[in-house]
Amino acid sequence: MNMAKIWMFLLLSALLAAEDFVVFRSPADAPGEQLKQYLNAIGERQLRERDRAIAQIRTKEDLERRKKVVREKILRLIGGLPEVRGPLNTRDVGALDRGDYRIEKIIYESLPGFYVPANVYVPARGKAPFPAVLMPEGHGVDGKAGQREIAVGLARKGFLAMTYDPLGQGERSQYYDPELRESKVGGPTAEHSHANGHTMLIGDNVARYRIWDGIRGIDYLVSRKDVDASRIGCTGCSGGGTLTTYISALDERVKVAAPACYINSWRALLAGPGPQDAEQSFPGFLREGLDIADYVELFAPKPWLIVSTIQDFFPLEGARQTYEEAKRLYALYGEGDRLQWHVGPGGHGTPQPSREAIYAFFLKWLGDGKGDATETPVELDPVENLWCTRTGQVADSLGGETVFTLNKKRAADLIRPQRSDRARLAEEVRALAAITLQPGGAAPPLTIHRSLAREGYRMDVVSYESERGIQIPGLLLVLAKDGAKPAILVADSRPKQVTAVPGGDLEDLVKAGYLVFAVQPRGVPETGQAGRAGFLGDYSQPVRAAVVGKTLAGMRAEDLIRAVDALASRPDVDRSKIAAFGRGACGVPLLYAALLDERMGRVILQETLVSYRAAVDHPMHRNLYEVAVAGALRKYDLEDILAALRPRPVTLINPVDALGKPVRLEELRQQLGTTVDLRSRTRRDALRSFLP
Repeated sequence: MNMAKIWMFLLLSALLAAEDFVVFRSPADAPGEQLKQYLNAIGERQLRERDRAIAQIRTKEDLERRKKVVREKILRLIGGLPEVRGPLNTRDVGALDRGDYRIEKIIYESLPGFYVPANVYVPARGKAPFPAVLMPEGHGVDGKAGQREIAVGLARKGFLAMTYDPLGQGERSQYYDPELRESKVGGPTAEHSHANGHTMLIGDNVARYRIWDGIRGIDYLVSRKDVDASRIGCTGCSGGGTLTTYISALDERVKVAAPACYINSWRALLAGPGPQDAEQSFPGFLREGLDIADYVELFAPKPWLIVSTIQDFFPLEGARQTYEEAKRLYALYGEGDRLQWHVGPGGHGTPQPSREAIYAFFLKWLGDGKGDATETPVELDPVENLWCTRTGQVADSLGGETVFTLNKKRAADLIRPQRSDRARLAEEVRALAAITLQPGGAAPPLTIHRSLAREGYRMDVVSYESERGIQIPGLLLVLAKDGAKPAILVADSRPKQVTAVPGGDLEDLVKAGYLVFAVQPRGVPETGQAGRAGFLGDYSQPVRAAVVGKTLAGMRAEDLIRAVDALASRPDVDRSKIAAFGRGACGVPLLYAALLDERMGRVILQETLVSYRAAVDHPMHRNLYEVAVAGALRKYDLEDILAALRPRPVTLINPVDALGKPVRLEELRQQLGTTVDLRSRTRRDALRSFLP
């Protein structure tokens, strides 16, 4: 860097340091916290409504009616389960003799070509047929080996136990890189939520595949001659506790269930750690009047053991709330003793006291009521001994299907070309994106926090209330001359210190005669980037929104419509000349807003996703949750909205695919025809090239 550039950099740094763009200084008022509290309040209202419904259940007949409705809702929210049970095509790939038990290594197909490696722990003592326990594993990279200690303990006590790799774990990485010998996207939680990015766009949830793996595992167990098909149990910890809960609630063959370190309540989750992985957070779950207790109550009156630990990150109070509610409903059958709650020591996991509580529960309810639940020391096999494939990964040993390939095939049957006119498309967008605001409402007052003088114009640091509890920060740049001016709404998630730099795009616009209103829609941090790093990006906010029936894209679209309300009310704005510019993730909500608000006469999108289908047709995506709308592809894609905006001029600058990579403009022209103007520009001159 030469001296002139150094001095210019120092000058700009000093200028920006002197200018204060931050509106919300307190962490309690930060945009992310505002959005969290807003969504939590919606969730709490939905949970109170559910409380009233549960209070009306006074007989077992009442509960049986609710169970039927609850089961239908859960299946609908996950996209249903596969309708055809194909052959398991079970492969026996080895066995290990360990004296008082034997480990059989198998691979079955839960769907054609969707391989599930599993270990079957068979008692060496006792008389077959044995009671059997399906053991979904928690969110560990070792998959089926993660809780082998419990599997060994059960086998030594007379139970045939089967552990298997849930997708994204153990030998079933969905995004395996054979050169790196690890997942491209991260650990199991990232694998699950990344895979859900494909499924949610067609209205499914990755949980449908995870549940189906377990149901097919039970199919395998009951096919064995040494298993008593009338005595099937299920247990697992953490993510395995989640699957235990789902599988037990949905498969009537499970007679005894013991999920560990999962059972909680959404009231406690919202107030505490928040939504977890995608398979644990179904869109619309709370809006549908559901809670985690519903799974337990679906199982009633069969024996269910809730296993918690005193220092788990899942709030113990949430487990207590679920236990107390379900206990009352179990009592309607006269079977209150069949629901138990054990609280073990330590943090997240299954310490020895918890393991022994599980053994005791299965001995009582699944065994013959006899036997010692005490666990004795045992030497466990190393993880590699339990592999069912040559390399330790299905991906490079067997190949086969992944959630991505299965979903892509399923999408081909569900996604059909739509012929919706603009009005119908607007209705579909409103319904799926949960947009209720109508354009043209009373203008929200702008609060001016401070004014900054720049050469030839004034820049106000402002905020406005989009709806109760949601304050949107922004900048208003006004040229120092009278008369109505054309206006441009700018939606950009970058910090204002970046967008408002002297000599930048916003300054060029205002000096060209525009009144510029640059806003950061709800949840966008004022001084940095939101969400987690990696492929998932901003994950927590959109998932918290989804469970209460909201969408981040839809709420942000409403924020932008309110911004247009504010612009259209100003005497210094020419209402017939309001343009809108959206960059990056803010471009998608701007596109939704423009469809519903024709006051946006011209729309420019830069570096914005232009096709949800791209996330279904390619295995990798980045920051998808921030802009996705669950189930959208069953009704529309973003390119349908682009087409519906005509005859208004629409320009796409450097459009991107689901990975955030530039789209080949020639290919996009073939898709969109003359609907939009496609441009390739450097970031520096992208917006200014459209000045009059």
